[in-house]
Amino acid sequence: MQSYNIHTAKTHLSKLVDKACGGEPFIIAKAGKPLVKVIAIDAPEPVKIKRFGFMEDKIRVPDDFDRMGEEVITHLFDGAQ
Repeated sequence: MQSYNIHTAKTHLSKLVDKACGGEPFIIAKAGKPLVKVIAIDAPEPVKIKRFGFMEDKIRVPDDFDRMGEEVITHLFDGAQ
């Protein structure tokens, strides 16, 4: 997505609005920091990707997960010299 500083956006606003209406949203920035996103009103909403829980029912975390390998780790740090 293209970014324009405020001065450039003011100078070319009509052209940029036409591009946004044509499906090319853009960002207006001030001192390099993005401030606003310009997008056509009738543009489709972006599809939200469901990330949390995407592996539900596909993996199982053992009850002793926080203690797995405890003996080996203890031996490596305390027993091996």
